[in-house]
Parts: sequence; structure tokens; C-alpha cells
Amino acid sequence: MKLRAVTLYHTRMTLKAPFVTSFGAVHERDGILVEVKDAEGLSGWGECVAFAFPWYTEETIETCRHMLVDFLIPLLRQKVISRPSEVFPLFSGIRRNYMAKAAIECAIWDLYAKQRNEPLAHALGGVRPAIEVGVSLGIAPISQLLQQIEDYLAAGYKRVKVKIKPGFDVQALREIRRHFPDIALQADANSAYTLDDLPLLQALDEFQLLMIEQPLAADDIIQHATLQRKLATPVCLDESIVTCEDAENAIALGSCRVINVKLGRVGGFAQAKRIHDLCRAHGIAVWCGGMLETGIGRAHNIALASLAQFTLPGDISASSRYWEQDIIVPEVIVQNGTIRVPDTPGIGYSVDGERLQRATVHRETIKW
Repeated sequence: MKLRAVTLYHTRMTLKAPFVTSFGAVHERDGILVEVKDAEGLSGWGECVAFAFPWYTEETIETCRHMLVDFLIPLLRQKVISRPSEVFPLFSGIRRNYMAKAAIECAIWDLYAKQRNEPLAHALGGVRPAIEVGVSLGIAPISQLLQQIEDYLAAGYKRVKVKIKPGFDVQALREIRRHFPDIALQADANSAYTLDDLPLLQALDEFQLLMIEQPLAADDIIQHATLQRKLATPVCLDESIVTCEDAENAIALGSCRVINVKLGRVGGFAQAKRIHDLCRAHGIAVWCGGMLETGIGRAHNIALASLAQFTLPGDISASSRYWEQDIIVPEVIVQNGTIRVPDTPGIGYSVDGERLQRATVHRETIKW
């Protein structure tokens, strides 16, 4: 593919409102945007979705920069690749660090699709012209949540996900169900519970949830199998599924009925597609999770969610959900609960140079 340079943009963008989960609140979103250029000056874009703190996985913005600059980009300089599927095997000698790997692999996928003059979704094997989307809501006073739900339903979102934690679960969900008895509703625990909380988690069956996401430990598969046997509500695994082998084990044990696929968590498109294909073969529903991305990461998620087994609405909301102004043009918009899958080359969105410059706190370029 004749790569000639990689530029890393350390960005900082302020959320329109804090996003609160069981592990903390995010007010400003730091990130790394990756621009890969070929010999003809064509650019592909990716996004590192690690946070500034290691609360979702062990990776942070700083560790990802270290891995990119000192290990991953040097590997790309040493070997000529002909297609993006070669990137993940090239990085196989580096353990884990999947968010750093995904950031550059996704950029190379975007560049590859642009070189071939085809939409990224098409290059990946996507089949959907539009994807259904849901909205993810952080922990907030119940009156505020009810108003948010009403507003997002009016905007057409197909599913509502609510973050929960001990002390903010049964009563909050009961109140939501009282006001909205028929909506597709799911709860996301971000590993806030243990098997000692089994009676409480069983109480959630009352609310006919679409799923409960990652209720137990982030690295657990075995105890989730015990839990799923005792719940009518489908368990969805998120943090527990890092590799395709994790997904195979979870399916074999009966640990879940749904899997949330996030590009950053699994290391990029190559591994996301493997997990997708495995779940399709076993009849496990999958959906695309979000990480408070800019429009670049959001565009990659749209392409991923165009694959056939992404049968549930994902956390791929409009740009305006989080940002006063995104860094892409046009911005991602939701119409009647769906987002159109771009039919133009690559991710289908352009990076606005002025907006990117305003959001960038540091940049560095590695050439070869």
C-alpha cells in the first residue's frame, strides 16, 4: 500500500454534558486521531478510543501513544503490506494493546477503501444501506433521564440503554418502565455487580429488558454463565470479549445470548469480523458499542454495523448527541432512528481541518 507517513493528533473535546457511568464521569474527551498517508498523498483516518484513565480497559491515551510511536508504527515501516487484513498479524508479537492496534488498523482500512474507490462498508462486506441506532444514557436524576428518553424517542432512536449501578437499578428501571412500557430498553452495568447480587439481578427480569450488559467482572466468562442460567433476561458481554477465542468460550459455556462488539476493544476490523462471523454461525446477536467517539470513530462504527449479524441497534448516535460541533463534514445525523451508510469512498466523511486544529493539543508525524 506504499505507506509514507503517520500523523497522530492528540485531541481534547468537551462533551455537551457529562457522561456518568458506574466507574466515573467524563467531562472532556481526550483521544488520538490517526492519519495514514500513502505515496500519492491520500489519507486514511482512524481513532484511538482509550480514555485518559484506565477505567474501561488497562489502556490509556498515553500508553496508546507509546505503543503507536515506539512499537506499532515501526513495525509498519519495516514491512510493506498489500491489504489491511495483514495488519493484525503483523502486530501479533505485541500483546494486547488492542485500542492502539485498532486505531492504526482502522486508518489503513479507510485508506485501502479510498485507494480502491469504494465505500468502507462495501470493502468489509457490509449489506445494509442504513443501520438502526439506539442511544446510551448515563446515570442521572430520574426526572432528567425520563425527559432525555422522551426527547430521544421523539428523535426516532430505536432503543434506549441506561447505565446502572448498585443503588441505581431496580427503582430507576421501574420508573422508566412505568412511563415507557413498550420501548426497547436495556441496562448496562459496566461490571458493577457480583454473584452475591443475584436476587437483585433476577429482579430485573420484571422489566422485560432487551438485555443486561456486562453485569459481572470485566474479565469473567464463567460466572456470567452461572448468572445467565438463572436469568430470563439475556446477558450481553462487552468487556469480557477481547478476542475471538473469548467469544468462542463464552458461547460454549452459555455465558451470554448477545455480544457487544467494539472495534477498539477487539483490535480492529479483522478481529471484529471474526467475532461477527462466529456469532452468526451460532445464532448469537451482535451489536456495535460506542466509546464517546468523534465522527471518525463513529464513521468506522457505521461501516462495521452494516455487516449482516448486527441485528440490534447500536450505540451510534448522531454527532450532536455529544458534541456542539464534530470534526467531520457532513456530521453524522439520525433520521427516523437510522443512519445512512455512506456510499462514497472510505469512511464517507471528510475531516474539517479547522475543527481538527481547534481540537488538537499536540501532533506528531512519523515519516518513511
